Amino acid sequence: MSQIVSLEGRTIVVTGAAQGIGKAVVELGIELGANVVAVDLNGETLNAALAPLPAERVMAVAGSVADSALATRAVADAVSRFGAVHGLVNNAGIIRPAMIDKMTDQQWTDVIDVHLSGSFYWTRAVGQHMVSRAKDGDKTGGSIVNISSDAGRKGSIGQINYAAAKAGMLGMTMTAAREWGRYNIRSNSVCFGVVETPMTEVVRGEKFRDGMLAQIPLGRWSTPEEVVKTVCFLLSDGSSYVTGQHLGVNGGFHISL
Repeated sequence: MSQIVSLEGRTIVVTGAAQGIGKAVVELGIELGANVVAVDLNGETLNAALAPLPAERVMAVAGSVADSALATRAVADAVSRFGAVHGLVNNAGIIRPAMIDKMTDQQWTDVIDVHLSGSFYWTRAVGQHMVSRAKDGDKTGGSIVNISSDAGRKGSIGQINYAAAKAGMLGMTMTAAREWGRYNIRSNSVCFGVVETPMTEVVRGEKFRDGMLAQIPLGRWSTPEEVVKTVCFLLSDGSSYVTGQHLGVNGGFHISL
């Protein structure tokens, strides 16, 4: 029986790749056979994260995901080095928490720029390449995985910017699935609950811990290494008939039809 989840011969782009979920995607992607284009704002941290990995299979790109020109250049460079790009994980993210009436224009813009606009820029750049490849007769297709959040489906007190951006990513996921399905390009989102990363330190802290855990049927947080298995499944041919979907990987924190 063939391996259900394999990325052998594929090249994937991962944003926010220097730590947490992004770093775990990079590491599992390499383990599953992929070449990885790792993107992060912090070049020094990124290089340190990639140092243990095989240099011939990783490409570091330092810069802001909210720079549309960077996305275009990075995809072109990846194609030049590896031949093609087959997958994208829009993972880069920041938080700028504040209650609605206290949130500044800058706090709103910072989060929307990284999560929503940044994801669009990279989706467009990778998608243009994938569509062009398909029009040239390449039937390999591709897979885009957007890292959304339960906050985008149920809201998040003190984070209207984050919740709005994550909800927007769901709409982007479905639209890309409808527009590009004919090219065998799939687009899905993963909605995480509480993963043990620096971004969730506050909600996992003493003040909120018990209340949050009480809302999770599995009764625990997840690790990055646990949840990225689902991301790599969506990048692989194991999910070849899955597109336009929002998959909750959250221990049951949000359950819906």
